Amino acid sequence: MKKLFLLIFTLLPLLLVAKEEQIVLHTPTGDIYGTLLLPDSPLPVPVTLIIAGSGPTDRNGNSPLLQSPNNSLKYLAEELEQNGIASLRFDKRGIGESKVAMVKEDDLRFDTYIDDVKLWIQLLSKDKRLSSITIAGHSEGSLIGIIASAASKKVKSFVSIAGTALPADEIIKEQISAQPKPVQDMVFPALDTLKQGKLVRNVSPALYSLLRPSVQPYMISWMQYDPCKELSKLTIPILIVQGTTDIQIPVYHAEMLVAANKGAEKQIIESMNHVLKPCTSTDKMEQMTTYTAPDLPLAEKLIPAIVEFIVKHK
Repeated sequence: MKKLFLLIFTLLPLLLVAKEEQIVLHTPTGDIYGTLLLPDSPLPVPVTLIIAGSGPTDRNGNSPLLQSPNNSLKYLAEELEQNGIASLRFDKRGIGESKVAMVKEDDLRFDTYIDDVKLWIQLLSKDKRLSSITIAGHSEGSLIGIIASAASKKVKSFVSIAGTALPADEIIKEQISAQPKPVQDMVFPALDTLKQGKLVRNVSPALYSLLRPSVQPYMISWMQYDPCKELSKLTIPILIVQGTTDIQIPVYHAEMLVAANKGAEKQIIESMNHVLKPCTSTDKMEQMTTYTAPDLPLAEKLIPAIVEFIVKHK
C-alpha cells in the first residue's frame, strides 16, 4: 500500500502537466503554435480562445521589449483552468514559436490576424473535448476577436479586455498629441492619407518606425475598422472589461464600447492596469514595475468577472 501511495504521488506532477497540450495550426504561409490548457473536469468543457495584444506580444502576454515577463495571459489561462474552463492561447504569426509563419511586411494585413483566429475557431470546434467557445481579446486582440466572432456561428460569447473603442488612426493621433506640434504636423496628415486608403510618399526618415512604406498597407487595412461599429454587429453575449489604472486604454473606451451594443455587459476593475495586474497608481514608473513582475498575480476581481460571464452563457 505504501508503494502504491508513493507511485501515485510520483505520477501526480506528470498527470498535471499532461493537461497542457501544444497545438499547431497549419496555414498556407506557415505553422502557428499555441497552448491548449484543459481543466481536470468531466468533458466536454467550455473553452476560451485568448488573443494577445499588439506588438511582439506572445501567447503568455510577454514581450521581448521588456526586461522580464509579466505572464498576464498565462495566468489568465491558468485561472480559467482552475475554474473548469479550457483555454487556447497562441503566438501570433511572426512572434515566439510562430516566427516562421510571418509573411513579408508588405503583404501583412490586419485581416491576416483575423483569418488566423477564424482558423483557430474552426480547429477548436472540431475538438470533441470542448463545448462552447468564448473569444477573449486583450487590447488590439479585442478588435481582432470582435470581427472574427461576428464571422463565425460557432462562437458562443465574447470578452473584450482593455480593448480600444477608437479606430487605429485616432488612437495613434491621441498618442502623438503628446509630442511637439512639428511632429504632429508631419504625422497627422500622413495618417489622414492612410485613412483614405492611399499610400504616403516621401516619408521622412524620422518617421520610418511608424510610417515606413512596407508597413503602410497594414496600417491602411487596420484603419478601416471602427471597434464600436464592429461590436454593434455582434448578437452574442458580450462582456467589456476595463481597469481603472490602465494608462494605455482609459476607461472611457469601455464606456464607448458598451454604448455601441446595448446587449453588452460591463465590468470596471478597480486598480487594474493594462497588463491586468493590480496597480493603484497611474504613474508611469510605478506602472512599469508591474509590466515586468512575473510573481505579481492578476487583479483580484478579474477572473471572477470573466468566469461568471462564461459560465452564465456557456
